[in-house]
Amino acid sequence: MELYELNLYDVIEGLKAKKFSPSELFESCKKRIDSCEDKIHALITRTDDFAKSQLDENPAGLFAGVPTILKDNMCTNGIKTTAASKILGEWKPPYDATAWKFLRDAGAVLMGKANMDEFAMGNTCGSSAYGATHNPNDLSRVPGGSSGGSAAVVSAAYVPFSLGSDTGGSIRQPASYCGVYGLKPTYGMVSRYGLISYGSSLDQIGPFARTVRDLQLVMSVIANYDPMDSSCFRNKNHDFSHNENPSIKGKKIALVKEFQDFTLDAPISDAMNKIKKILEDEGAVITEVSLPIVARYAVACYYALAMSEAHTNLERYDGVRYGYTVNDASSLKEMFERVRSYGFGSEVKSRIIAGTCLTEPKRCEEYYVAATKVRTLIAQDFAKAFNDVDFILQPATPSMQPKIGEVDDDAMKGYEADLYTLPVNLAGLPGLSFFTGYSENKLPVGLQLIGPRWSDSELLHAGVVIERHTGDPKIPDLN
Repeated sequence: MELYELNLYDVIEGLKAKKFSPSELFESCKKRIDSCEDKIHALITRTDDFAKSQLDENPAGLFAGVPTILKDNMCTNGIKTTAASKILGEWKPPYDATAWKFLRDAGAVLMGKANMDEFAMGNTCGSSAYGATHNPNDLSRVPGGSSGGSAAVVSAAYVPFSLGSDTGGSIRQPASYCGVYGLKPTYGMVSRYGLISYGSSLDQIGPFARTVRDLQLVMSVIANYDPMDSSCFRNKNHDFSHNENPSIKGKKIALVKEFQDFTLDAPISDAMNKIKKILEDEGAVITEVSLPIVARYAVACYYALAMSEAHTNLERYDGVRYGYTVNDASSLKEMFERVRSYGFGSEVKSRIIAGTCLTEPKRCEEYYVAATKVRTLIAQDFAKAFNDVDFILQPATPSMQPKIGEVDDDAMKGYEADLYTLPVNLAGLPGLSFFTGYSENKLPVGLQLIGPRWSDSELLHAGVVIERHTGDPKIPDLN
């Protein structure tokens, strides 16, 4: 077995036991990236020299010498950060995102910045100004988005874990598509300081890995209070230690009544049946909950809030303070127009325009303010459901991985896909995307488990139970 194939836990144990050195591990991962990156295009920036400089400093801590990759919307001091957009150009932040600072302080070594949909707006990793990322399990297919690069680098074994962000499913859907595990934590569990904002009340940083135990290890480092983020939790004790034999006996795990008539691709439907049986065999009770407000209003509510927040967050990109600019404009207005016309992609422009319309004085009360009130009702809808059940089981997406460039004109399928992911962000809930196996044509299939706020550690324990039956995903042969 090559060193790059090891899971995070095995890497940590191997380094502790001096079975191999951090330099040997680095060279193995670098060699893997060198051999695969031309096929996958998962990285925007490689940081080999920076990683070597970190190793020269003999890092200490839980992750001492462990390679990782960050989604390129997380600030890295002195290292180019683009959010996959031309408008940031060669910008190098003067500070680190807190989640990366925690990892760096624990000894993690940065191998690169992962490709993504521009400003995290998309679900294919195809709207990047740096080109599309390919799914390591089938290079003709998308890896999902917006954290497609972060999922792909773990699936392809560039590194044992990575960080992504989830605004409306952007960790859970690509984890499902790429056949890895991904956790969207409770809102406020992980600091957002240094994360380039799309929708500030929806964004959340979270990890990708090839085992649930590895997710627990990452969360034990990054789920810490940060005074730089006013939404970050205080005075909450979360134990992400691993339990070798967790039990879900007697746990109530629900399906959503309003989602039961949705159309699922056959491999996903089969996976749902398979996991339901596994849960029942482990002593869980499969039941049903109703989420009427979520089903009726969540999608409209999400887009009203997300577009409005995107409009506000992206108005800072004007060519004056940082990033791409023009020096021959005849007026400030012309400079703004040229910078934004060139710098933003079509998807980002469309969302900014929508947000501008939704927040103008004549419409703000009718749309944005109304959406904030509906959001409260959606959170209450979930809270009521979790009074009676422990977790909710559902797909991360109703469809298998589409081909790159393939357009799905089924509006209802898109609406159903949104309902599986967006409400979790509106209510600030944790969601675990987990591997279930492979379809007949050898594509990975994933589902998600959703829990009440602050149940992240319990959610991961349930993931460990499922993992005992499904096993770990295979590393794709990309030679």
